[in-house]
Amino acid sequence: MNRCLGLILAGVLLNAMAQLCIKYGMQAVGPFAFSLKNIVPIGLKVAVNPYVLSGMACYAVSIIVWLMVLSRVDVSYAYPLLSVGYIVTAIAGKALFGEVVGFERSAGILVICLGVYLITRSG
Repeated sequence: MNRCLGLILAGVLLNAMAQLCIKYGMQAVGPFAFSLKNIVPIGLKVAVNPYVLSGMACYAVSIIVWLMVLSRVDVSYAYPLLSVGYIVTAIAGKALFGEVVGFERSAGILVICLGVYLITRSG
């Protein structure tokens, strides 16, 4: 199963990249209220934003990669490794968007790292 770790991580990183692209794109769109009058103007802003579109493309490719992963390894091994995305996005959120990663988030990331380590050892 460890032979597929690269493929799993590729899927996870594509998923994390999708989140980061969409976050960046939505910063350009700005906060909005969920209402009927916003559907068209906000929908158009989102639909033509290159970062949001790039994020969606990353999601599409990550789905294809994930299908490849699940055809090769146990879901009980692969699925928990998606939590690596939490680590990547927390670090990238801090670096790219200046988000605060305080003690609680850092402790959570450490727990996730331990869990990922244990799961990869079982493969």
